[in-house]
Amino acid sequence: MEIKQDGTETFSRLDYLGDELPDHAPRFVLLSYPLALAGGRLSVPYVMLFYLPETCNAEMRMLYAGAKELVRNQSEVGRIIEIESVEDLEGIEERLKGEA
Repeated sequence: MEIKQDGTETFSRLDYLGDELPDHAPRFVLLSYPLALAGGRLSVPYVMLFYLPETCNAEMRMLYAGAKELVRNQSEVGRIIEIESVEDLEGIEERLKGEA
């Protein structure tokens, strides 16, 4: 099996990204998200979202789980954030700020 790039769209808001994530299929999403930290400092962490919805089948779960580190190494992201639903995107900014 092969994992292919699904698109090259750039989203300016996380809720726009959430509208594009499928309900029953995993995705790797490369995210560069500008943040204003508490002291006014600007940070732009580069992370990979590993979207693995609970409703996807076991074969897809295994395929994506096995490819996670390969994609991480190829994309050279700083870290991986795992999410299981589109609603988890709501807390991404706080998670990034907490670890910046």
